[in-house]
Amino acid sequence: MSEPAENQLTEEAVRKVAHLSRLAIADDQIPRYTAELASVLEHIEKLLALEVEGVEPMAHPLAVINRLEDDVPVEGLPVTALLENAPAVKGDFIAVPKVLGEGS
Repeated sequence: MSEPAENQLTEEAVRKVAHLSRLAIADDQIPRYTAELASVLEHIEKLLALEVEGVEPMAHPLAVINRLEDDVPVEGLPVTALLENAPAVKGDFIAVPKVLGEGS
């Protein structure tokens, strides 16, 4: 195997990134992830080459306008209608499995 170019990603580098990321990658998957990570790094290089001087940062790529209407209180759903839609009911309450404490 020939020596990798200065900016070419090595399998050793992929193993190090996987280790630092706490990812378990099988030896037979290393070539695949080497190619995928190299592709991601190439894309980042292209982004870094873009001229962005004077471009204002934006929070969203589309012109989004927040709807800042006043909250208007309305009558809520009646308890009986709510309980009709619940998967399990116990008295006037929605029954759910116990998640805290001992027992089931």
